[in-house]
Amino acid sequence: MLRIHCHVRFGHLFEVLLMKLMKNEDAVSPVIGVILMVAITVILAAVIAAFVFGMAGNISKTKIVAATASQQGSNTIYITYQGGQDAASVSTLAYSITGTGGTTVTGTLGTAVGSSKADGTATIGQDHVTATAKFTDGSSQVILDTYV
Repeated sequence: MLRIHCHVRFGHLFEVLLMKLMKNEDAVSPVIGVILMVAITVILAAVIAAFVFGMAGNISKTKIVAATASQQGSNTIYITYQGGQDAASVSTLAYSITGTGGTTVTGTLGTAVGSSKADGTATIGQDHVTATAKFTDGSSQVILDTYV
């Protein structure tokens, strides 16, 4: 019977290989962590700067007022100002009627709630009626956009 003795220690070889693998893996996790923390800090700083320096923009509040339009007869359109929550801040009301032939008639309405204007230039068919309110703060808003 023949016995061979080997002087190579497999345990030592395994430890060396394991240390090399673990050494390479340890470096990845801290680098990714630092990159993520820097990215979060930059994004947070940008959001705070946008609010502090007013870069979010000026968003105007929508005013609540209304007008209605109805056609009576073949050529008369009545536009009536209905008022609303912001009726007190309306300075002028303007309207526009565009007939099917392409002609446009413009005018103004009274700012009192319930005021009405009759226009006798309507055409047979669908006339496009718009009304725009101008407010005391300088803003304007379309309050009626319909076909009659």
